[in-house]
Amino acid sequence: MGKSYPTVSEEYKKAVEKCKKKLRGLIAEKNCAPIMLRIAWHSAGTFDVKTKTGGPFGTIKNPEELAHGANNGLDIAVRLLEPIKEQFPIISYADFYQLAGVVAVEVTGGPEIPFHPGREDKPVPPPEGRLPDATKGSDHLRQVFGTQMGLSDKDIVALSGGHTLGRCHKERSGFEGPWTPNPLIFDNSYFKELLSGEKEGLLQLPSDIALLKDPVFLPLVEKYAADEDAFFEDYAEAHLKLSELGFADA
Repeated sequence: MGKSYPTVSEEYKKAVEKCKKKLRGLIAEKNCAPIMLRIAWHSAGTFDVKTKTGGPFGTIKNPEELAHGANNGLDIAVRLLEPIKEQFPIISYADFYQLAGVVAVEVTGGPEIPFHPGREDKPVPPPEGRLPDATKGSDHLRQVFGTQMGLSDKDIVALSGGHTLGRCHKERSGFEGPWTPNPLIFDNSYFKELLSGEKEGLLQLPSDIALLKDPVFLPLVEKYAADEDAFFEDYAEAHLKLSELGFADA
């Protein structure tokens, strides 16, 4: 399905470029790229193709949505971002949170993800229960990313590679630790670590291990572990699709 992006003013485009610079500064100062990527993902990943509800439309700042179990700790991201958002009242929260995710990947050494502005803020948060559950396997991943969001198997594996950034926190998810030795660098080490087996101090969630047990997912894991350029290319495409779910559909 093609996209038909809305036209935004020159003033809006300039604000986006200035905002990007401020976001780079914040992420460098606070080392907070992982939680910025998480708020972008969790904002977008609630989209449901059947009902055309949820998605990257700024609702995640509502206390009701922040209270969803999958969003534990994301109030920190909202709080960190708010002083920057106040400087750019022209930019929608919908665009702003997706821009933060794009910048988070870029400043940690990941691929450049195209960004198209013009998302509108929506008032009503989606119901709880649309985000992936880390304790479940490949059927669940396909249900959430495929059936609900409309993404592909390749997108699922590429997006899983986003776990190269960050760590789990016991008090938020019940799990503890980073996936890779350097959780502030965006590279293909998630896939290398996944294939090399469990190591002390590094995390593998049930949803990560599921990628190794699936006949379609495993060859993609092996491909990305061997070829970082291929991972970056597919990741950028999948992240772009996720960040535009329900937006600018022609």
